[in-house]
Amino acid sequence: MEEMFESRTDLSRLSEAVSQMRGAIGRVVVGQAEMVDLMIAGLLCDGHLLIEGVPGVAKTLSAKLLSRSIAVPFSRLQFTPDLMPSDVLGTSVFNPQNMQFQFKPGPVFSNIVLIDEINRAPAKTQSALFEVMEERQVTVDGQTYPMQEPFIVVATQNPVEQEGTYRLPEAQLDRFLFKINVGYPTVQEEVQILQQQQHQSAAELLQEVQPVLNAGDIACFRSLVRQMVVQPKLLEFIASIIASTRNNPSLYLGASPRASLAILKAAKAMAAIRARDFVLPEDILGIVPHVLRHRIILSPEKEMEGFTADDMVQQLLEKVEVPR
Repeated sequence: MEEMFESRTDLSRLSEAVSQMRGAIGRVVVGQAEMVDLMIAGLLCDGHLLIEGVPGVAKTLSAKLLSRSIAVPFSRLQFTPDLMPSDVLGTSVFNPQNMQFQFKPGPVFSNIVLIDEINRAPAKTQSALFEVMEERQVTVDGQTYPMQEPFIVVATQNPVEQEGTYRLPEAQLDRFLFKINVGYPTVQEEVQILQQQQHQSAAELLQEVQPVLNAGDIACFRSLVRQMVVQPKLLEFIASIIASTRNNPSLYLGASPRASLAILKAAKAMAAIRARDFVLPEDILGIVPHVLRHRIILSPEKEMEGFTADDMVQQLLEKVEVPR
């Protein structure tokens, strides 16, 4: 199918930038190629990322590497149970010189915001992220403050440790483009990590990473991604996948139209990363698990049987006809 099309959009600059970012991140993070591509895809289609994995699998390091490879401001938030919304968004402070309150922006006012252990903050603090993640603005004391583009939240969480954690609201989970599950490295990859860091620490390797993109480049590449060609039958394919999650007896909650749009945008980004200006069914199939795993809720019966969200997504994909 790929041979039937001829590239109509010049993606050479984008392909070169993707290659440089892969190289920069790959110098420090061994393996995890899929995670790196998904992070780049999130950047290209303006989507927030939730990275889940046990401690020590380079979740935070990968997010920092992503920020290091882009010449834009970066901030980091460590979520804790005592964190308040004002600690995230900022607060109005009285200025005695002009006898007025002035807004002091919080750490969320950055371009790439890393939130470590996002599930450690209570619902009150989580709710502070709702507006900024969806509308790219913050409203404090009746005043609205827009965010500078690009604006991406990269959040991490540990799936194992439950003490002192809070379940993220479904509305907030829905605002993440991807939920990326990060597993352990293979034995060969672990040997490579040991060899790599015998003489240089990860922090030293991180310092060596130089920016390959700026805000202007990202805006240009996002415009290119929006121009990706998607055939009508692929739009129907996306809609049928999402429809199969609704009124499904195995699912307590199906996916919303936001999930359909997420699949469309992410599939375009993955096509661009693969140096194509058109989307193939393979692009859609590859990103569906990452888009849906945090947006569907299994029925209690299925959970008791030991099914996971990924198992259900795989079952759904097997039943939907793939266009050719």
